[in-house]
Amino acid sequence: MEFTELTLENFEEAAEVVKRVTQETKLVYSKYFSEQTGNKVYLKPENMQVTGAYKIRGAYYRISKLAKEDQEKGLITASAGNHAQGVAYAAKELGVKAVVVMPTTTPLMKVNRTKSYGAEVVLHGNVYDEACEHAYKLAEENGYTFIHPFDDLGVATGQGTIAMEIVKELPLVDYILVPVGGGGLATGVSTLAKMLNPNIKVIGVEPAGANCLQKSLKNGEVTTLPSINTIADGTAVKTPGSKIFPYLQKNLDDVITVTDDELIVAFLDMVENHKMIVENSGLLTVAALKHLDVKNKKIVSVLSGGNMDVITMSSVVQFGLIQRDRIFTVSVLLPDSPGELTKVSAVIAKMQGNVIKLEHNQFISTNRSKAVELKITMEAFGTEHKNQIVKALEEAGYKPRLIRANP
Repeated sequence: MEFTELTLENFEEAAEVVKRVTQETKLVYSKYFSEQTGNKVYLKPENMQVTGAYKIRGAYYRISKLAKEDQEKGLITASAGNHAQGVAYAAKELGVKAVVVMPTTTPLMKVNRTKSYGAEVVLHGNVYDEACEHAYKLAEENGYTFIHPFDDLGVATGQGTIAMEIVKELPLVDYILVPVGGGGLATGVSTLAKMLNPNIKVIGVEPAGANCLQKSLKNGEVTTLPSINTIADGTAVKTPGSKIFPYLQKNLDDVITVTDDELIVAFLDMVENHKMIVENSGLLTVAALKHLDVKNKKIVSVLSGGNMDVITMSSVVQFGLIQRDRIFTVSVLLPDSPGELTKVSAVIAKMQGNVIKLEHNQFISTNRSKAVELKITMEAFGTEHKNQIVKALEEAGYKPRLIRANP
């Protein structure tokens, strides 16, 4: 079946079809984010899907609608990870051969998961666009059907089932925030939301370093970014979909961009306040909450996925603690004589600072007896506590100099 337009009939069909493979992701009310923003904030935890992301919806619905002969030839796709796993899982459930081309920079966990669902994985290119070009080439050579991760109306229909579930559970929703990479999720959600209730505002959220849709909407045509730079690898796309672009122009109310630093803090917030692991791309809608200039509205943030490897997770937590002043480093100069380190430690201990690293540099001055440098990295409860510790060191005569902590 070829999809030539997005229809309510197809959305309704897709909502039933995807139930065969999706987990029920009921809305989670966030007391923390509600208090932070002055709104009623709900989270749509698509990170809890069997493949760790919403992509299973569009992949399964699209593949299920393929003609039998096309299914028998096999299919191919390109993805930075979540669509790959969605296609692999859907193909396995439907008994179809799947080949997935992934950028060489894709986290190992996503590669291994895709393989575990029975797909053949080909690593090619540094970014999605390069992997996609190679996948088209292989499709032509082998007669595979290409399942596009976002620029496909059938895939967008499957993704839009999220809006159906949100509106059924929260009929008076005012805002739905959706992450944007190529725009498939935003297309499905915004189009169906407007069909169900034209008053619902749907906001797309992009990484500031990969804002291809924002640029395209501003230019009034699909625009390719010269380069992209973001830790949100799942939304690191240079060019939005051309087939879906008219729907985005019509149904998306706005596009917000957030920085990588904001995503890092959002990760920490989700872990500490909701005990949930959400990948950087999935955190876009959480980081965007404070950019909405509204109060007393019902807002749903779609958490699109939770596939993050442990090494990335560790790095994000460390940087988040630094940004929140929960870890900081000061440099102090002190005489190179016995007992000086004990004196500094006593000041920090009295203020309940917890030292986690010391660096002692004897060569800061040619006169060692006059001054050596001590770099102290420590834990604090936050900015206020950090300032209290620094003030105590100043009052003790150490002239502390704040420097950026290294995670």
